[in-house]
Amino acid sequence: MQPRNMSMSGVVDLAAVKAAGEAKAKAEQARAEAARRGDTGAVPPSSLVIDVDEAGFERDVLQRSSEVPVVIDFWAEWCEPCKQLSPVLERLAREYNGRFVLAKVDVDANQMLMQQFQIQGIPAVFAVVAGQALPLFQGAAPETQIRETLDQLIQVGEQRFGLTGITVDAEAGTDDEPVAPAEQAGPYDALLEAAVRALDADDFGGAAQAYRNVLADDPGNTEAKLGLAQAELLARVKGMDPQQVRKDAAERPDDVPAQIAAADLDLVGGHVEDAFGRLVEAVRRTAGEDRDAARVRLLELFEVIGSDDPRVTAARSALARVLF
Repeated sequence: MQPRNMSMSGVVDLAAVKAAGEAKAKAEQARAEAARRGDTGAVPPSSLVIDVDEAGFERDVLQRSSEVPVVIDFWAEWCEPCKQLSPVLERLAREYNGRFVLAKVDVDANQMLMQQFQIQGIPAVFAVVAGQALPLFQGAAPETQIRETLDQLIQVGEQRFGLTGITVDAEAGTDDEPVAPAEQAGPYDALLEAAVRALDADDFGGAAQAYRNVLADDPGNTEAKLGLAQAELLARVKGMDPQQVRKDAAERPDDVPAQIAAADLDLVGGHVEDAFGRLVEAVRRTAGEDRDAARVRLLELFEVIGSDDPRVTAARSALARVLF
């Protein structure tokens, strides 16, 4: 799914200029003190991706954000899009080599943090810079856009708060760590990897075809089914004018194609319940081919989110009520 907000343009409103200046001065003072002690402050690569809970949030996120931007990945085990996004964020955290730290928060185990950040749907990605939180995006996103957002975040951290990142000791922790056995490549790994690369390049047609190639041999492949649904959704919304689509949907509540297009935009924007509710209502209000079109699109959007998601379960029940 495309991100709801990949812009950093509102960051200047997160704090007064005085607060930014104080944060910058503290960061410079801390670096000077560490240099005086001969302490490089280097951390092992394992410190770049951390699991965070409510008890350790102040130490692991708020305090750490005075040294380096902390990106927070709100996820859950049942969230299929999270399984697509989280590995990308983890890989980028290691690739950026200390320019930011990734903090992973399991929302099922940390409901209070989810409420404090006003999380409406996951995956949701925030950042904390010098103790100040800002939303980055909600829903999965192409890697190219994630990189752009991270680059902007790092630039803001450096220019406004003096955060130059942390030093990573590549040698730390390598002597005693067991070497994991090499994983045997699955029969469809090459095709699935090709699909991911196509998604990152915004080649949604190519990604969809790669997923279809997997499903032709393995119709039950969960990763390919989810990927195909996402690729087809992104292809549908790519050329849309969001303002016009929403205007049409608001003015023509009985126009099923207009409601379907708006539901696609809702889902891409991370408004999962809105998308499902819109199509359930379209099924309730219509009949014949229109009703069937709304029902089929709703089932397709279920595939994007994943059958284990509780929002899908609730929407299936609502659909059954209006159908029967």
